[in-house]
Amino acid sequence: MNNTIPLTSSELSTEPAEEAPIGKVSGEKNLKSPQSALLRTEKLSKIYGGRAVVNGVDIHVHKGEIVGLLGPNGAGKTTTFYMIVGLVRPNNGQVFFATQDVTTMPMYKRARHGMGYLPQEESIFRKLTVEENILAILETTALTKKERKNRCEQLLTQFGIEHLSKNHALTLSGGEKRRLTIARSLVTNPSLLMLDEPFSGVDPIAVYDVQQIISDLRSAGLAILITDHNVRETLNIVDRAYLIYEGRVESEGNKDFLLNDPISRKLYLGETFTM
Repeated sequence: MNNTIPLTSSELSTEPAEEAPIGKVSGEKNLKSPQSALLRTEKLSKIYGGRAVVNGVDIHVHKGEIVGLLGPNGAGKTTTFYMIVGLVRPNNGQVFFATQDVTTMPMYKRARHGMGYLPQEESIFRKLTVEENILAILETTALTKKERKNRCEQLLTQFGIEHLSKNHALTLSGGEKRRLTIARSLVTNPSLLMLDEPFSGVDPIAVYDVQQIISDLRSAGLAILITDHNVRETLNIVDRAYLIYEGRVESEGNKDFLLNDPISRKLYLGETFTM
């Protein structure tokens, strides 16, 4: 199987990332201003049963950047992620996408604005073929029949699954299913892709395959937000990650910073954790 995904920014309707560096934060050089990010949150909060499970979370993701949300179970990272996706309504705070406030915007409208979402649960139609799975999503667009067919062929080729186009989805391996689900999520040319547990349920070889796909999407100019319990796999692909603990961002930085950060070690990674 060809693991090279020749994605380009023009194919995905994204613009090149801005280049203006502004300083050094959390072990990361040349960080850009959060205000110039494609996605950002301000004081995002969620209360369940009188308890603040998310309490004033600020994060940001730029074009051409992969950012991770890390933290132990019950820390609030998944709730934070779901508020950004649109599955959970925050009690306080805001979500901004391309400078627009999308805090109360339903998921389908967020998708129209360019916010792509890949859920943890298998989101393919198992009884349809690989080709039919992609065409089913394309049916929801304003493209002509010929344009839908061309876009489908383009995605099949980009993700190295053109030889599987007539196979039913239920016959695919874990890695092949992940390729198909990512291809489906790119049908509408999003500029942001939010991945929920992308490394879950795939074997080690397929994990590398998925990492390469995500890296290629970053190179094409997409902004990517990941939440995953597989710490090593996530840290190996992200440019930055936020450590969320008891509803707050306790640390932020690149892989090397987080691995050497006493707070990250104490609250999440542990003293014996190694890559």
